[in-house]
Amino acid sequence: MARALLPPLLAPGLSLMSEFLGLAYFAEVPAVLFDIQRAGPSTGMPTRTQQSDIFAAAYASHGDTKHVLLIPSDPKECFEMSAESFNLADRLQTPIILMSDLDLGMNDNLCEPLEWDDERAYDRGKVFSKEDLDDMSERYGRYLDIDGDGICYRTLPGIHPDKGAFFTRGTSRDEYAIYTESGEAYVRNMERLSKKFETAKDLVPAPQLHEAKKATRDGMIFYGSSNNACLEALDILAADGLHLNAMRIRGFPFSKEVTDFIERHDRVFVIDQNRDAQMRKLLIIECELNPRKMLSYTHFDGMPMTALGAAKHIASVLGGSNVTPLRKKKAGEKA
Repeated sequence: MARALLPPLLAPGLSLMSEFLGLAYFAEVPAVLFDIQRAGPSTGMPTRTQQSDIFAAAYASHGDTKHVLLIPSDPKECFEMSAESFNLADRLQTPIILMSDLDLGMNDNLCEPLEWDDERAYDRGKVFSKEDLDDMSERYGRYLDIDGDGICYRTLPGIHPDKGAFFTRGTSRDEYAIYTESGEAYVRNMERLSKKFETAKDLVPAPQLHEAKKATRDGMIFYGSSNNACLEALDILAADGLHLNAMRIRGFPFSKEVTDFIERHDRVFVIDQNRDAQMRKLLIIECELNPRKMLSYTHFDGMPMTALGAAKHIASVLGGSNVTPLRKKKAGEKA
């Protein structure tokens, strides 16, 4: 089965591609899609930026569907994650959506030079060779989970003259790609796809941590093109005695590092460039969090977010100094 490259899309294009994304998710066809988010709904403000496709991308298509998202913050990461998205699409055999936005896609940005390694080798993931098929004592099952990680072995077109071929479509089937409406077979398949999504947590780009200079129980989460404004906001707040640890999310599904970061803080501000605080809600849903500790700052007028706007809002919520005093060690207590 070959990979598919879907063209870069402005936000409304994601809606148009939702049916095909559901097909690729269910048939397990590797695909890569670039979503250049802009202000919506509908045509919205076609020349203004937002981060408002988070829900639309994560759950694109009907039914129980979840997609892997990569979230770059600058042109260099767009460049690097674009290449990595093809590896992930092949390894996970599923659509990968790279979440850019108009701020990154249309404006000038300073970043480190883009460098390509000519010796880079793409990772095709689990692919049976002709020799593998010849040595196989049982018939080939396209949707058999041999390793228990939710990812099945696939074959590439033309790899063998008479083995490894299969026919699949967007309807329920068994482990051998044979159409069926058996409830038991459907449940097995859907549970395996859920297991694959769990496997993806260790494969998506890890979050980037920024520790405050003083101990604090307050945190901030941001993502994408909000990076520079949020880092500057942290400096502004620190100068006023308000200290926050911070994390930049770079991929979905969320890894254990994300949940650990949230659990070790009493309050976590989630910075969204959309009206409905979509990343905050996605974190609450996927990580099963207490909504009360997840505070929100939203910016959605179509212009890039500013550090002063974020810092002013967070300062108004925190009030005075938020530094957590370090507890003194008792005599004989280990560090």
